[in-house]
Amino acid sequence: MRLKIRLIVYDFDGVLTDNRVWVSEDGKETVACNRSDGWWMGEIRKLDLEQVILSTEVNPVVSARGRKLGMEVLQGQKNKEDGLAAIVAKRNISCEEILYVGNDCNDLGCMRKVGYPIAPQDSHPEILRIAHHVIPANGGSGIVRHVYDWLISQGYLIP
Repeated sequence: MRLKIRLIVYDFDGVLTDNRVWVSEDGKETVACNRSDGWWMGEIRKLDLEQVILSTEVNPVVSARGRKLGMEVLQGQKNKEDGLAAIVAKRNISCEEILYVGNDCNDLGCMRKVGYPIAPQDSHPEILRIAHHVIPANGGSGIVRHVYDWLISQGYLIP
């Protein structure tokens, strides 16, 4: 069966990070991201797939990471399903053509709508139950390489 994926949507916290945050005494937040994700996002671009970050957080670190990766970021999405609907409308694609990588309960609605829900192994149990594939790594541990590997293992070819 040929995969029919046109877009990958990543949650940020818990997928591209290990879900921890450091807060300084002046309230500034920092997170750790895995550098290899940037490389593998570039490899996924070579497969002619668009990628987007969708986050409930409103945090400059999410925007900064998106800029560094050359990727669209939708943040401040209290209801991620609304954000997903905006992504779908903007690109004129169907939800069945989306691979969504999520890890927590606020991703449930989106993951139920898309054709290819996948999750890191340390995701919430409800997420793990509905994921079509569980990535054999924790969030923040180079998840995008595992997404790429899964695409190739499933026979994904350049459209």
